[in-house]
Amino acid sequence: MKPDLHCHSHFSDGKHTPAFLIEKAIANGISHLAITDHDCITWKTGGDWEVQDLQLIPGVEISAQWQEKEVHIVGLFIDPADSALNRMLEDQRLARRKRITAMDQCLQKFGIEGLVSYLEQLPCLAWTRSHVAEFLVKGGHCKNWDQAFKRFLSRRGKAYVPIQWTALEDVVRLIRAAGGVAVLAHPGRYALSKTKLSGLVSEFVAAGGEALEGSYGNIDPKTKKLIAEKADAENLYVSVGSDFHDAERHWTDIGKAPALDRTSTKNAIWNHPRWHF
Repeated sequence: MKPDLHCHSHFSDGKHTPAFLIEKAIANGISHLAITDHDCITWKTGGDWEVQDLQLIPGVEISAQWQEKEVHIVGLFIDPADSALNRMLEDQRLARRKRITAMDQCLQKFGIEGLVSYLEQLPCLAWTRSHVAEFLVKGGHCKNWDQAFKRFLSRRGKAYVPIQWTALEDVVRLIRAAGGVAVLAHPGRYALSKTKLSGLVSEFVAAGGEALEGSYGNIDPKTKKLIAEKADAENLYVSVGSDFHDAERHWTDIGKAPALDRTSTKNAIWNHPRWHF
């Protein structure tokens, strides 16, 4: 059992086609793969998905509003055709497009033009700030992503535009209604205190969330242990995902995430009743 239940294709902010991800997964000995693009279901989109030696799981990663914070919820085993879930995702993508269009207008004030036309030439369905950072670097306006975010895209950036995501409880509800399992993605990346993280997990559980992502790319041992303890205390399943985006980022790869410890293995998501093929 070697699953990777969190990765991205070029339909959101990844760099590669679904076919590339599948080939990578097979080459890396992955047993189960979920392509979880941001706010869009790309299940069997863009090529031949008939594969051997690899079980594909329909998934999505959804941006959700929790208090004043953006958090990400992965939905696994969803019905890709569920109408209510797809309506919400369409609304999210529209909100993304409006946000980036407003950012484009801000950038034009600094003599930086062409963002929207650049994005319209890409295969992505969900526009992100990462796409804007890429545009700024490619156009020579910033030397790297860090500078792009610091100068323009972070909360104090010159072109920052706020966005209101779908509420956490509504995201979880729609995933469950679509037959899916809601997973709180990379809980250690939200810059929360232990108390705040406990509050997030508690509200996630109260909404019907069933799993925490207990291992992901670049997770540190202390955070991994904390998430394992929280999952055990809340009787939650533990998921695993690389959060892979780009093969040129040599520190990450499909399936590259630390192995679960004994406690997390006991609670691993492959013990969930939905894990039947």
